[in-house]
Amino acid sequence: MKIIIRLLIVISCTWVHSQTTGKNTAGGEFKYKTQHNACLTPSERHHIIKNLKSSLASLQTQKRESISKTSIPSTKFIWPVKQLETILYNEIWVISNYVDHNAQFPNQITDYNGGNRSYDTNNGYNHQGTDIFIWPYSWKTMDEDGLQVIAAASGEIIYKNDGEYDRICALNNSNNWNAIYIKHDDGSVAWYGHLKEFSITNKAVGDVVAQGEYLGVVGSSGNSTGPHLHFEVYEDDTFNINKLIDPYQGPNNNLNSTSWWASQKPYRNPAINALTTNNSDPDFGTCPEAETTNESNQFSINDTVFFIAFLKDQYPGSELNIKVFDPMDNEVYNFDRTMLNDFNISWWRYSGTVNQNGVWRVQATFDGQVLNHEFNVGTLNTKDFNLDKISVYPNPVKDVLQISSKVKISSAILKDVLGKKVLSVINSGAGVNELDTQFLTEGLYFLSLSNDDGFIKTIKIIKK
Repeated sequence: MKIIIRLLIVISCTWVHSQTTGKNTAGGEFKYKTQHNACLTPSERHHIIKNLKSSLASLQTQKRESISKTSIPSTKFIWPVKQLETILYNEIWVISNYVDHNAQFPNQITDYNGGNRSYDTNNGYNHQGTDIFIWPYSWKTMDEDGLQVIAAASGEIIYKNDGEYDRICALNNSNNWNAIYIKHDDGSVAWYGHLKEFSITNKAVGDVVAQGEYLGVVGSSGNSTGPHLHFEVYEDDTFNINKLIDPYQGPNNNLNSTSWWASQKPYRNPAINALTTNNSDPDFGTCPEAETTNESNQFSINDTVFFIAFLKDQYPGSELNIKVFDPMDNEVYNFDRTMLNDFNISWWRYSGTVNQNGVWRVQATFDGQVLNHEFNVGTLNTKDFNLDKISVYPNPVKDVLQISSKVKISSAILKDVLGKKVLSVINSGAGVNELDTQFLTEGLYFLSLSNDDGFIKTIKIIKK
């Protein structure tokens, strides 16, 4: 069986690719590169603070801005990015960097948890924010406004800058970023930087935003080599380095003792960001070109299908399992991989041929998470389209699941997430119109429905 693997790691504000090849593997790993440039140069930071203070003075004159200060947030932060509903992947964010709490430099890094998931520079800059980047397909997703920036807490817009080029691929110390700055009711201030050009909210300086309100789109403006959000927080509007806040509570946080998150995420967040079927490997392009995903959910008999899982925060010993099920929900392929490395992001591809018309399913399991993705094999005819328009309700179901279809359903097979058959009904007469689910335990199931022509539709069912 042919296996092609590519591995990826992203660090600081940049990433670097190295190529590896082998008989059954192709691709590479994105490795650490020594960082010599800050996302903001000292002169850029000085210019921003100057503009912020000028704007604050103007707002104070208009009596539209408070001057309260506190070391404890009045409203704890929600996660500052939100996935656009039309992006159908499971998740598209990954943390690349935390605040660096080690004042020494260079290459002397300590994040809030005692790790080295941050960066510093040769000239003495220690990373002062949390970096959240897009995975997979960062440039394509940015073009689709896929990862939105939202207000972590309610507050007043005290300054914003837009109209800067947003497809930066080099740290050249000469690029201004698109950013918005929010002062909260407790006096703390959040910086949201590297945003997409012309994406920032049309609300004016002095206007109030609610927690969770749209602010902009994750981009790559300023000193950056890929789309990500730089989220930086200060205790008050003096913006002194000794008033910097790291929202994360941890043993090596030297700035504040409490978490500023309403629900603090773990240090690492292992997950399957996306599970796709492809007709060939993705083309990740050359920065800043948009990637070509080569995804497809429609295949013909005897086609080779590529099954790809995009992971974040894989760690040594973590396991990825990919299973492929035919239209009768029989297991056709089963791939296992135990991870040997600690990678921020990675993608793993397996392939196999398909030899039966109908709706197939690929299932990926990683770190206890299970994702399923359906794809079709064969040309849909009129009856197929009718079957494709099946309605099952209520879903979630408590007792009886109703099945409504324009064509007769001759069989219904229900399996749990492990592929174990829990219910099978065959009716060649009037057809299957309902299922009794009272005896099932709560959870996720897969219902495979077939007509007399053998075309099969698989539907996710939730039992409550």
